[in-house]
Amino acid sequence: MADKRDYYEVLGVDRSASEEEIKKAYRKLAKKYHPDMNPGDKEAEAKFKEATEAYSVLSDEEKRQQYDQFGHAAFENGGAGYGGFDFNGADMNDIFGDIFGDFFGGGRRAANNGPQRGASLRATVHLTFEEAVFGCTKELELTLKDECTTCGGTGAKPGTSPETCSKCHGTGQIRRAQQSFFGMVQNIETCPDCMGSGKIIKDKCPDCHGTGYVANRKKIEVAVPAGIDNGQTIRIRDKGEPGRNGGPRGDLLVQVIVADHPIFQREDMNIFSSAPLTYAQAALGGVIRIDTVDGPVEYTVKAGTQTDTRIRLRNKGVPSLRNKNVRGDQYVTLVVQVPTNLSNEAKEALRKFDEIVQGVNGGEEPAKKKKKKFWEI
Repeated sequence: MADKRDYYEVLGVDRSASEEEIKKAYRKLAKKYHPDMNPGDKEAEAKFKEATEAYSVLSDEEKRQQYDQFGHAAFENGGAGYGGFDFNGADMNDIFGDIFGDFFGGGRRAANNGPQRGASLRATVHLTFEEAVFGCTKELELTLKDECTTCGGTGAKPGTSPETCSKCHGTGQIRRAQQSFFGMVQNIETCPDCMGSGKIIKDKCPDCHGTGYVANRKKIEVAVPAGIDNGQTIRIRDKGEPGRNGGPRGDLLVQVIVADHPIFQREDMNIFSSAPLTYAQAALGGVIRIDTVDGPVEYTVKAGTQTDTRIRLRNKGVPSLRNKNVRGDQYVTLVVQVPTNLSNEAKEALRKFDEIVQGVNGGEEPAKKKKKKFWEI
């Protein structure tokens, strides 16, 4: 017993861990090291046995108290060796049922034949940049299932009714015994004959072919909220697949795809863009027009504005999805444009302007002082 690891250390929990924490830790280790998941791996088998031994003691209140008081010595007389553990208790069976449900697709978590919500459907909608900013209404055309009017959704031919499945006796489940590492384990599986419905349709409806539903092409309006972003999803309730056994319909999940804009870029609720300035506007200042999602606005540029200066236009960004009265800002980078293809007259005027500027800012002879170019002012 001296070489055994501490049970709390084996499960990776504190000595004050709750029953639920101990169970959760053991379930994780049991799934990881179970021999059926690691065939032939002796190390994994040893770790699985060690974890199971630790759990068998720490999950039992009386044994845990004895272990906390006396350690491994409390079980040296044959009461708690690995072969002496009881794997048939309700709690251990629940753990193993979970594990084997994951391994074999059955176990204690088999589907039932009660009302079940239908699956969700997925679709996409394409928006322009402005439609995403301000919101809009889009129309989708989808194929949706509706209850068959001929059979009323039963799937049976008019004048007949579904019969109780003879294999599962209407439960929708069957039980199978399976040999495992611990002996015989009972798994609960969905009945393959009735697919979990508990009913068998012998005379199928000619219109829905026994499904109880018919597919129809329908137009669905999608209300796109202002401020939605690329990749986000709009949920439309009860427009998905029909439920089973009287369950509600699923939802329609519409993913938004927003097109790029030639001028604007978006980051969360803010919009980014750039605006050109001439040499004269940058040097002298003045009023310029800047494009926004709300249309052009006028902005007064300060004299001596340098290229790459960033300004902020408040409340010209994207509305908040949570509060339509709150908007982000637009950040505009001002870029001084360098003229090209100047005429001889323009070139001469620019040279004279450069000489004048140097004279104003200097006073020394050009040869004695490094000249400053216009764009360095």
